[in-house]
Amino acid sequence: MAGFINNLLILLLLFQNICLGFRSPLSVFKRYKDTSRSLSSECLGSDQPVISFGLSDFALDIRMPAVTPKQSDTYLCMSVPLPVNDEAYVVDFKPHASMDTVHHMLLFGCNEPSSAESYWDCDEGTCKDKSNILYAWARNAPPTRLPKGVGFRVGGETGSRYFVLQVHYGDIGAFRDKHKDCSGVTLHLTHQKQPLIAGMYLMMSVNTVIPPGKKVVNADIACHYKRSPMHLFAYRVHTHRLGKVVSGYRVRNGQWTLIGRQSPQLPQAFYPVKYPVEISYDDMLAARCVFSGEGRTTETHIGGTANDEMCNFYIMYYMEAKHAVSYMTCTQNANPEMFRNIPQEANIPIPVKSDVLKMMHGHHEETKDSDASYLLQQAKKEEAEILDQDFHIEEAVEWPGLDLKLGQVSGLALDPENNLVVFHRGDHVWDENSFDSKFVYQQRGLGPIEQNTILVLNPSNANVLHSTGKSLFYLPHGLSIDKNGNYWVTDVALHQVFKLGANDKEPLLILGVALQPGSDKNHFCQPTDVAVDPVTGSIYVSDGYCNSRIIQFSPNGQYVMQWGEETSLGKPRPGQFRIPHSLALIPDLSQLCVADRENGRIQCFRLETGEFTREIKHKAFGRELFAVSYVPGGLLFAVNGMPYPGEAESVQGFVMNFSTGEIIDTFIPLRKSFEMPHDIVASEDRTVFVGDVHAKAVWKFASAEKMEHRSVKKAGIEVQETKESETIAEAKLKNKPESTDLLKNMDKQHLVQQASSTGVSFVLITTLLIIPVVVLLAILVFIRWRKTTVYGDNSDGEHKLDSSSGRILGRLRGKGGGGINLGNFFASHKGYSRKGFDRLSTEGSDQEKDEDDGTDSEEECSASPLPPAPSSS
Repeated sequence: MAGFINNLLILLLLFQNICLGFRSPLSVFKRYKDTSRSLSSECLGSDQPVISFGLSDFALDIRMPAVTPKQSDTYLCMSVPLPVNDEAYVVDFKPHASMDTVHHMLLFGCNEPSSAESYWDCDEGTCKDKSNILYAWARNAPPTRLPKGVGFRVGGETGSRYFVLQVHYGDIGAFRDKHKDCSGVTLHLTHQKQPLIAGMYLMMSVNTVIPPGKKVVNADIACHYKRSPMHLFAYRVHTHRLGKVVSGYRVRNGQWTLIGRQSPQLPQAFYPVKYPVEISYDDMLAARCVFSGEGRTTETHIGGTANDEMCNFYIMYYMEAKHAVSYMTCTQNANPEMFRNIPQEANIPIPVKSDVLKMMHGHHEETKDSDASYLLQQAKKEEAEILDQDFHIEEAVEWPGLDLKLGQVSGLALDPENNLVVFHRGDHVWDENSFDSKFVYQQRGLGPIEQNTILVLNPSNANVLHSTGKSLFYLPHGLSIDKNGNYWVTDVALHQVFKLGANDKEPLLILGVALQPGSDKNHFCQPTDVAVDPVTGSIYVSDGYCNSRIIQFSPNGQYVMQWGEETSLGKPRPGQFRIPHSLALIPDLSQLCVADRENGRIQCFRLETGEFTREIKHKAFGRELFAVSYVPGGLLFAVNGMPYPGEAESVQGFVMNFSTGEIIDTFIPLRKSFEMPHDIVASEDRTVFVGDVHAKAVWKFASAEKMEHRSVKKAGIEVQETKESETIAEAKLKNKPESTDLLKNMDKQHLVQQASSTGVSFVLITTLLIIPVVVLLAILVFIRWRKTTVYGDNSDGEHKLDSSSGRILGRLRGKGGGGINLGNFFASHKGYSRKGFDRLSTEGSDQEKDEDDGTDSEEECSASPLPPAPSSS
């Protein structure tokens, strides 16, 4: 009997404990946290414990597995699977980190981490699929508390199945004693269904530039809110050292309501919103970061290192479960004018005591070794600075690539070894007979191209290293190469996208249905280009001539989403396309930029959401922009199309500062002329290649400084040898004149004239002249100079001088040296009108009709032969 009573008492005690755990999980979690403090300084290795609290709650400890970063500004990632399959909710966070070792931590939710290793370098990415930020910590921030009934949804059919922890180690001085780091965060999760779902809204500036020494620089971000109501309950600000204050607001009917305002030099916690703020459909969300460039000697850009800057305003919110969205971003400034009315408080820095700053930035930064390391980093950064003021590229005239026997060159790319890869059409051409009115290819009887359409060239001497692609394609178009060296190509006749191994005869992956145009998830219509995200492996396709969209696929080719629409009447709006023709990935900013060809602009979008971030458009682009390429570090390269009759913009290449969109250089060939430059690719050392679909040629350009290093200096004159052993002489003045641009342009014009003359250099001619004809020579030179100045004429063709930049912009249309463009002639006279001569629809081919040779040209079919047709390539 006594044993029975004892057993009954034990069961009653167990039942009471279970009930207490069920009724008060937070109190149990508090007891767990109190007992786990002794573990915070110990490495838990790869064994992340799961501790159960009663029937419905449990804790998950996510820690770095005893890592030692090897260099400063290292980002390390590790993943933990959700230990349950059914739906759960994260209702609390407890950080385990110190800013003595950790700059900041981010916790992501996703379905597939980028790596299966115990930890990895985050340069490989965080997640292979879409990732949601769940938590952020920096500068010894305290724990974040969620309101009652609010949780981040994970698991189940729609929630994340993995947590990925990203830790940024700034200065590694703390690891000199081989210290091993186990920073991380403990999550409290529950199976109890939460009526309100938490999410993260990130406002982030991506293009701010802070000039050295400038006292005040503002970074403004603003977006329209277009979703169901959300309720804000916490905010967090984040910058690096130059940030003074960050403020966030809701703007409704012109009224600014403060969400939160804080100094980013204080602990970067999620602070509770002082007063409840609801965001409704069509409200504006606005944020401003105030920086100071004092103390810096170089420009500071947005970036991931401690010497770069960031401008982030995080908002934690909750929504009703049925409308919940877990993650949203805003990276643009939709209405710059509105910031004229921003409350004055947003411009006033929040003072931080010097001893607090000292604590926040850490004592180790004052050591001599750290100072030396910092100065070394600064020196390296200045040496590698890409966007210097004297940047200029010119054609590498010694490169023999123009002599290659190619078909219409449609695509270019650089492989992982920096070899140039060319995609061309062999003996096939895109002309008015290629497609019918429904975009169905009409020349299938010709069969596929029998030549190798993909050539791998040595970028130094144009020697063919490898070739492939025989009997696979009908009308090649776009080409890109992923980080593993696979070729991704598009074929506008087949309406397909292909993935090819560098040494494979057969495609590894095919998207689209052969010879069947369409606009659904499984069909393309003349797709133009493809890009592969090196972080996630996601595939992005620009589709194309008859569709106006960007489509995202998973790494194995499953449809994910699409965005974009056809351009409406009037000024084209963000997200509208008129032939999305070329793609450029900006992986360090998680953006995709599109050459919106017939709208003559570049549009950029967020990779994760397809959200429009910015437009780059210049008058110098003219009406067509064919291709765009990005170089890590901030350079954007592009090529435009031939001008319309009567328009002055010349066909040329552009170099731009990606952060500001500013054109910092333009370039044209010295040998031959651009006819229809169709694709462009650039390497990190500023070597640029341009493929021309009409000229069937590939040009190489390099920085002027690089070519000067290959020159031979003699008696103040720099002599440069060309492939044909000709010499081009350039006088180098010791003292630069005030107008260096004019000098560069005169030199450039001189080089153009030399390259197109009979081959006898100016130096050789002047050497052979004798004293009695000096006067006659002077008269001839004066007459020639007058003719060039007044008429812009030379022996091979006409050149135009851009009054704004002073550079030679290019030659007028026509292969023949003395060809006359009547459209330009008539357009220059008063009374001429282009009315009725606008470009037609975006259908058809990519090459404008050549007046000398109709067999090589691609032109769009049209009822009216007078206007130039929208070209296709």
